[in-house]
Amino acid sequence: MTHMESAPSAPNSEHLVTLYEITRTLNSSLDLDEVLENIMDRVIEITGAERGFLMLCDEERDELEFRVARGIDRSDLESPEFQVSTTIVEEVAQSRKPLLTDNAQYDSRFTRGESIMILGLRSILCVPIEVKDRLIGLVYVDNRLHVGLFNADHLALITAFASQAGVAIENARLYRVAVEKGRMEKELQMAHDIQVGLLPNEMLTLPGFEIVADWKSAREVAGDFYDCYQLADGRLGVLVADVSDKGAPAAIFMAVASSFLRGSALSAATPEEMLRHANITILNETASGMFVTVYYMVLDASGKLIGVNAGHNLPLLYHTRDDTYEFLPRGGRPLGWFEDLPVNRVEYQLQPGDVVVIYTDGLTEAENIRAEPYGEDRLVDVVRKTASQPAVVIKERIIASVDEFRGAAPPFDDMTLVVIRYTG
Repeated sequence: MTHMESAPSAPNSEHLVTLYEITRTLNSSLDLDEVLENIMDRVIEITGAERGFLMLCDEERDELEFRVARGIDRSDLESPEFQVSTTIVEEVAQSRKPLLTDNAQYDSRFTRGESIMILGLRSILCVPIEVKDRLIGLVYVDNRLHVGLFNADHLALITAFASQAGVAIENARLYRVAVEKGRMEKELQMAHDIQVGLLPNEMLTLPGFEIVADWKSAREVAGDFYDCYQLADGRLGVLVADVSDKGAPAAIFMAVASSFLRGSALSAATPEEMLRHANITILNETASGMFVTVYYMVLDASGKLIGVNAGHNLPLLYHTRDDTYEFLPRGGRPLGWFEDLPVNRVEYQLQPGDVVVIYTDGLTEAENIRAEPYGEDRLVDVVRKTASQPAVVIKERIIASVDEFRGAAPPFDDMTLVVIRYTG
């Protein structure tokens, strides 16, 4: 009886030809499942093994996972975890050295291996698959009928083959990741485009008003949104909102909430009623646990402004005539929390030159590389310097100011703003 666990000898010339052929077969595919099946089938073919198993390391769970389990007729084997010698698998995984035994029933190294005795295993060959000194899997073949089926040549050939197999597996894995990433990026881009399509192509306006908006997502999709509504009585509704979460969940909730708010705006008699109705609808029709802050403003051609705040950032109102400003009062709480929504209106008579900026916290809370927030003071300063300019110029200067302040720091959050300038 002989057994081996030391480094195998180099493959002979005949085996080198075989190695070249099977390596070429491996490299002909980038489909991971196909690569793994090719590896196992060729190992069984070369060794004449009764059964073969290929395991890959699951790094998240820190364990070996069976990926292929084959019989000599290429049939798939059920419950592979109960059909191998765990003693030998653990030994090879730990030592990272190939192991060969020609009669495991009488091999002194495995006298305590219960699975070897129960399964009646005799010839066993197990080889680690490594890439850059990192264990990524194992190849295991055995035979329950014949003693001495595997020899040193088999060990050398399969060890050399395992090295090539490791490269093929990693290539297939990287290709799969690249494909999934490309698919995800494409889907996210489509989601982004859909979101942009949900926003108004251009803001509606009234005589005596300039109204412009901007929307920037921190990720591919966002939870911020804005909208405007031509109301039945000739007034104009303007809304800015911010969903509590980020990413895809916020984007989906944004689409739902936007629809509910628009329906409520076009049917409600007052701004307060609009928000209360939308709040009940969101509570009844969604179960996500997310909420949305909203500032809703109604304007008429006389310059009258009615504002209702549901837990949102305080809009800035700048009076050009006397160079003063104020932040419109906070009120209420976000939609989607409780059935009761205690919102109150504020009313202003705008004067020619007045500027209103409604925004989300992605603007004032934008941070630079020193983690300093942009803040409200900088916003006021930009508006003060540009208030005599058209609304579109004011908007662009605000965005440029935030971008310059943030510098190389990544976006803190989605950023949305609406600039309203009353010309009278």
